[in-house]
Amino acid sequence: MERKLRIAQFGCGKMSAYTMRYVYEKGGEIVAAFDMNPAVIGKDIGEIIGTGKKGVKVLPASEADATLGSIKPDACIVTTMSLMKDLNDPFMICAKNGINAISTCEEAFYPWNSSCKITEEIDDLAREKGCTICGAGYQDVFWGNLIATLAGATHTIKKIKGKSSYNVEDYGIALAQVHGAGLDLETFAEEIAAADDISDEERKALIEKGEFLPSYMWNVNGWLCDKLGLTVVSQTQKCIPQTHSEELHSTTLDMTIPAGHATGMSALVTTETKEGITVETECIGKVYAPDEFDCNDWIIYGEPDTQVMINRPATVELTCATIVNRIPDIINAPAGYVTTDRMPNNSYRIRPLNEYVS
Repeated sequence: MERKLRIAQFGCGKMSAYTMRYVYEKGGEIVAAFDMNPAVIGKDIGEIIGTGKKGVKVLPASEADATLGSIKPDACIVTTMSLMKDLNDPFMICAKNGINAISTCEEAFYPWNSSCKITEEIDDLAREKGCTICGAGYQDVFWGNLIATLAGATHTIKKIKGKSSYNVEDYGIALAQVHGAGLDLETFAEEIAAADDISDEERKALIEKGEFLPSYMWNVNGWLCDKLGLTVVSQTQKCIPQTHSEELHSTTLDMTIPAGHATGMSALVTTETKEGITVETECIGKVYAPDEFDCNDWIIYGEPDTQVMINRPATVELTCATIVNRIPDIINAPAGYVTTDRMPNNSYRIRPLNEYVS
């Protein structure tokens, strides 16, 4: 494509400061931006990015349908919530208008195993209108393609075990609340942990009704199994509260979390496959104590055993860079809801984004 890529931004919080800047620095341009927060609506996006004015003001989310239908950008970046039920409206608006969309929403990474009905509806409309919808971000590389690449260098695999942690302070209030940050342990047990104290049949029913609440690794395990050609026999998850011995202040929640209350949670997902390979993954999202930091640790057990450990990854920047680098892939992909295991491996974009669009 000879011209610059024209990109819309849906959700103008913390993540958008990076995604919008990265779009400009990769040779594209932001042509529209939307949010629901009155404190953000009306701002020039340059104020959010931290640059000079760009001449694009943040519009109310209610105007997204009409605006996107009028200007027809090449793609829309969605950085709002973490669950598919919360992304149904922006994804359907994009699909209705034939606009490619990519989101940092963790469930959107592989929603086929958690919100199949919503995903099928988006998929049908996207196919009809000729656009691509997907989710990507940090998990695309560090929980997905990195592990699949290591598997490709392994003769036999018995088990894949992964553990990753991140500071919920970096991602906004919606994510912190989903992790139960700030709750006392009794409330955490009732509102967070109890959701997984169910049978396989009950979980299946919730998924079919679109009421299941997956942890981030639930969708990652589905992605990995699909990528590696594994057949899932069973999958379970358990959410465990994380605590700290001293009180911690959360700027995102605007509260001080008392000692012994939940600072977040650990979600452990175990997948058994027909091929005999177990995938056991854990993600820990919480308000960090002063000495804590992000880490990503994976082990493939087999012949040979292989471990990769990454300390202090810049999770926010890596998430946003992955989203922007993926934009040519979603434009080039077939229509529908296409997860990134069906796309080329992530690539660094040394040239302007438009030069990678076929």
